Amino acid sequence: MAGRSTGSSHTAIFARTMGIPAVVGLGDALLPDYDGREVYVDGAAGEVYIDPDPETKAQLISRREALLRLRQHAEQYRGVPATTPEGKRIQLCANIGSPKDLEAVEQGDGDGIGLFRSEFLYLNSGHPPTEEEQLAVYRRVVETMAGKKVVIRTLDIGADKQADYLGLEKEENPALGYRAIRICLTRRELFKTQLRAILRASAYGTVAVMFPMIISVREVKDARELLEDCRRELTGQGCPMGRVEVGIMVETPAAVMIADELAREVDFFSLGTNDLAQYTLAIDRQNPKLDAFYNPHHPAILRMIRHTIEAGHRHGCWGGICGELGADPALTETFLRMGIDELSVSPAAILPLRKRIRELDLSRPAASEPLDGA
Repeated sequence: MAGRSTGSSHTAIFARTMGIPAVVGLGDALLPDYDGREVYVDGAAGEVYIDPDPETKAQLISRREALLRLRQHAEQYRGVPATTPEGKRIQLCANIGSPKDLEAVEQGDGDGIGLFRSEFLYLNSGHPPTEEEQLAVYRRVVETMAGKKVVIRTLDIGADKQADYLGLEKEENPALGYRAIRICLTRRELFKTQLRAILRASAYGTVAVMFPMIISVREVKDARELLEDCRRELTGQGCPMGRVEVGIMVETPAAVMIADELAREVDFFSLGTNDLAQYTLAIDRQNPKLDAFYNPHHPAILRMIRHTIEAGHRHGCWGGICGELGADPALTETFLRMGIDELSVSPAAILPLRKRIRELDLSRPAASEPLDGA
């Protein structure tokens, strides 16, 4: 018996970051009487096999061995830049949720942290983390990265990520509700506590701050104004700080459509393809019943990515991808031809992706154009 499930939920993303083969959202497919029986988990395909027959078992073992050989072969790319034969350099960074992931980043040989999901400081606490508590975490990550850039995403809570002490009301459609930057701009002291900690952490290395769920220029200006208020306060208190790049997550169709205007306000874009796909396709990525309809390769999504990168470059704004799509080897060539500057992925995906990039020949015509297909 085999079961299938989505790989785009936050639980699946966390498992991927930790390098744990996992399948989530199976629901009633896992029956109590399966306990004690032989189970094979194919996390890459999102499949679970209960008591597979000998032929299926042999295929699964062969697939696992092939994956291990690929990873071993990718080890030769440790310590070398992700550069195409034509000389185009791509930053390959890691997505993390806490300092516990730093060992995986070191093993993966990342060029930096492209997405630090800071909300887990809030989710793993019974109270809003204080400035000092946050500083201790950010400082540890920044110092460990030893000069490599650390992009800290500000509080992205709400929807499927809840902290009871914040007293967020239950919503009928939380993915479109009171979350992320909307909470931060209405609970400004909560936001300023985090911004102060991020600014102070910049004294210990290279730090960038990234605002999530942006849909307007006004939101960016308001967030930047609060950031500068915090900088002035800290300067007056004699706190050392470094330069902090400011960027946004581009994960809504609204942000894509006004990318030119937004690029004038920030230093970088990072495309959150998980939510961008959800909002563009009108598909709840937490609902496994919609797996058959969920297509992250949809041409609408790929065109949005291209439009965003090109708009950013027109205004001197570098562009990256920090969603799960960034690690998809089937799209690596497409992204490089779009002009992507950075890919931030789970630590285990970095070396295979570096191998893929270094073997690409962008001087030849593209084999196909996925932006035109359906």
